[in-house]
Amino acid sequence: MKRTRADRAGRYITAPPAAVYRALLDRESLETWLPPDGMRGRIERWDPRPGGGFRMVLTYLDPTGGPGKSSDSTDVVDVGFAELVPPGRVVQRAVFEAGDPAYAGTMTMTWEIVAAGAGTEVTVTATDVPPGIDQSAHEAGIASSLANLAAYVEGRS
Repeated sequence: MKRTRADRAGRYITAPPAAVYRALLDRESLETWLPPDGMRGRIERWDPRPGGGFRMVLTYLDPTGGPGKSSDSTDVVDVGFAELVPPGRVVQRAVFEAGDPAYAGTMTMTWEIVAAGAGTEVTVTATDVPPGIDQSAHEAGIASSLANLAAYVEGRS
């Protein structure tokens, strides 16, 4: 029986929904804010349209203990844009490049962007998460990326 799991994180951002949405679909923006604490990112392929996507190489700043999925120091992920609904929703399908079957499969990341007061509530839900990804570490990573997104977008608003 397939285990159903949803990893979630959310954050209020003091910026309009359109600004948050733009940051999800801008290559340089993603490279800046998407990598969680302790990582840096580089986008190798970029096609921001439904059916398009990107390939990101995430490098651990301290690879002690070999935490990477693709190598001791990296996670490589191919992300497809399954749905783009401006300015409120982005659905991504992510596949990690990994030899370990515990990281195999396609994970769906749904970004919900909702106007709230003077800003935006952003909720990220990950489903079909590969079993090798620890839930608490994954949710902390999503929360870290959301904090980076808030700092990035709020600094430009």
